[in-house]
Amino acid sequence: MSQDHRPESLPPANRRRIFIVFGLLLLVAVCAAGFYYQQQPSSINSTTRFSAGEGKRKKHDDTDAPVVVATETTRKGDFAVYLDGLGTVTALRTVTVKPRVDGELISVTFNEGQMVKAGDLLAEIDPRPFKIQLQQAEGQLLRDEALLKNAQIDRARYQTLLEQDSISAQQTLTQESQVKQYQGVVEMDKAQVNTAKLQLDYARLTAPIAGRVGLRQIDQGNIVHASDANGLMVITQLQPISVVFSLPEDQVQAVIKRWRSNEPVSVSAYDRAGKIKLAEGKLLALDNQIDASTGTLKLKAQFENVEHTLFANQFVNVKMHQNTLHDVTLVSSAAIQHDVQGTFVYVVKQDKTIELRRITLGPTDANQVVVQTNLAADEVVVVEGTDRLHEGSQVDIAQQDGKSVDAVPELQTKTEAKGRKRDRR
Repeated sequence: MSQDHRPESLPPANRRRIFIVFGLLLLVAVCAAGFYYQQQPSSINSTTRFSAGEGKRKKHDDTDAPVVVATETTRKGDFAVYLDGLGTVTALRTVTVKPRVDGELISVTFNEGQMVKAGDLLAEIDPRPFKIQLQQAEGQLLRDEALLKNAQIDRARYQTLLEQDSISAQQTLTQESQVKQYQGVVEMDKAQVNTAKLQLDYARLTAPIAGRVGLRQIDQGNIVHASDANGLMVITQLQPISVVFSLPEDQVQAVIKRWRSNEPVSVSAYDRAGKIKLAEGKLLALDNQIDASTGTLKLKAQFENVEHTLFANQFVNVKMHQNTLHDVTLVSSAAIQHDVQGTFVYVVKQDKTIELRRITLGPTDANQVVVQTNLAADEVVVVEGTDRLHEGSQVDIAQQDGKSVDAVPELQTKTEAKGRKRDRR
């Protein structure tokens, strides 16, 4: 800008007019802004009122609309009652195989984890020292038997001379004692021979029971001793095997009643999660007292364990069959509802409305429940979508007994009719 057009170069009257114009423009802007903000709250309140009214209408519409639910038909049937307990698998016999003689372990004939039978050879200790001991004992026995035979011959000769009165009776008695002395020595030698044979047998380690061999505790080539604290291996009997489990003392009378029936009581063993069935067995025994610290009674069941699914010290869930209820009303546990007044179910009537029905429950197992009162077979109850239901609610069944149901069957009928008309044309 040239120096002639700068504000400082204008006359004072022109400068005042410029400032007045700017001031008026600023005043107009302030007034416009105030008017805008004064009108804005009314617009917001109007929008809020509109939204609230729309929400009320929507809520009213949702209340009147049928609730989509899944249902199930109750049925009559037999129901097996089980008593649940926690148990531990216990081997009927567990044997730690130890050497009975000292010596070098020259062979190990088993594999870790192998199933063995009673009498199978497991390991062998160097037998040569024991063979030598046996040979010495047998030689000592031969020598003493020869001395005994010679003493017996002398005794017979002395008796003949005594009859001829050619020898004193004292000599005959002395010879008789000599024979008995040699007889005793021979018996001791025979014992030594048997001991040497037994030591030789102990050099062969065989399985005392049938079962599974554990991990090897010592390797071939080591010197073993009869006084060793640890054995060579452990054998655990797996067939049959037992499970010790506990039941609360308030179930003891029912258990005793079932036990006195003299009928086999079936017991099932499940895994830790209680989902996979491991084995099926029979109740074997009841303990003679209740554990005062836990208020439980211990029981023992025996399993054949054909599939080798049970291992010693394994934790299992136990289900013991107590009784079977015949011809009772059964319903899924998903249909059971609870409130402060008790237990109830939502029953669907013929007109697709809901009836709140108070019931009394019986035993429960897995997903099935026995209903003792106020519910009959072939009635329809709600199993899904119960959160929006109340007495008299209108429902739309989307699923019945696990199968999908067309929500609008009339529309399907009309569509099929139109299709048939087009086919005629």
